[in-house]
Amino acid sequence: MSESGVKRGVVCTADGAVLEGISVGVDGVSVGEVVFNTSMTGYQEIVTDPSYAGQIVVLTTPHIGNYGSSAADDQADRVHAQGLITRSMSRLSSSWRADEPFDAYLKRRNIVAISEIDTRRLTRHIRDRGAMAVAMGTDVDTTELVDIAAAAPSMAGMDLVSTVTTVRPYLSASTSTRVGSIVAYDFGIKRDILASLNARGFDVTVVPADTPAAEVLAIGPDGVFLSNGPGDPEPLVRCVEAVRGLLGKTPVFGICLGHQVMGLALGASTFKLPFGHHGGNHPVRNLLDGTVDITSQNHGFAVDLWSLVGEERPVHFGLPTPDLLPATVSTPFGDVRPTHQNLNDGTNEGLECIDLEAFSVQYHPEASPGPRDANGLFDQFASAIEAHHA
Repeated sequence: MSESGVKRGVVCTADGAVLEGISVGVDGVSVGEVVFNTSMTGYQEIVTDPSYAGQIVVLTTPHIGNYGSSAADDQADRVHAQGLITRSMSRLSSSWRADEPFDAYLKRRNIVAISEIDTRRLTRHIRDRGAMAVAMGTDVDTTELVDIAAAAPSMAGMDLVSTVTTVRPYLSASTSTRVGSIVAYDFGIKRDILASLNARGFDVTVVPADTPAAEVLAIGPDGVFLSNGPGDPEPLVRCVEAVRGLLGKTPVFGICLGHQVMGLALGASTFKLPFGHHGGNHPVRNLLDGTVDITSQNHGFAVDLWSLVGEERPVHFGLPTPDLLPATVSTPFGDVRPTHQNLNDGTNEGLECIDLEAFSVQYHPEASPGPRDANGLFDQFASAIEAHHA
């Protein structure tokens, strides 16, 4: 601790990079996979998003905390990020909505956070060398932090959904004229997703991630929603089996991890991205009409539709083109086509079952934070439900 009361903080990567800053959270050590998020705002929504379980977030926007924190912005009942790294943390809150400064919020939530870090350097390090673990904290030897980071397990093969899903079903009631009911699988669902469904007149029954299809169908929902969530989708065997039992029996809409679970249920495989997609400025091409949405994303894995045709994924060079994805693929549930493509790396961002009322996207139509270009996907789901019951 310096004479000014500022405590030194250190961030160490698994491959030995060391960055020094100051602590703006609680004392202690935190370890997790490091990811960088390019969102300009929404730092509170980011750290409370259950999709960040097991991860330490680097915010690329330099100035964080200037509008403080508000309980209304929480996406869950606790902070799920393992830690936070920033370039500059504001100690003042310039917003009428603020309940408290953001650094005070982090301390009250018992989060290790380090500021005054060269986040541009750290982001380039992750981008160039790929996803890796970091250890960060205060009152600890740098060599020890490097060893802790190097010993951290990989995110691949890790079931993190079981650490964030609800333990029992609960109801989120419609906030407008009621039109029907939905069951939402909680893989790590955000509150603003529920708000988006409730605003369209749906009562939403949120169920644990491992709920069997028979139990969901016994509720009699008008449709089923597959939420976002953290970690590798391939260990989620029971979730995948449940979705297989739902396809063709009720309209299904999945986002983020729910999209990956849908892909696995259809027989595709998934793969880990070099450093993931995290932020609010990802361009996505709609392959059906050629339009482009700017989207909010938070995931480290992607669906490989080429695995359904027994071919290797094409190597991406230059501007991504639609031929980086197969036009259609055959599955036990009929033909499936990719509907959306990431314009940064060409990966799959959406799929649709041609013969069933089931579709999914890799990004977040509710944003929070981010642009709301894709908000109409909730309306598409509502239309699919209406058509199914007509």
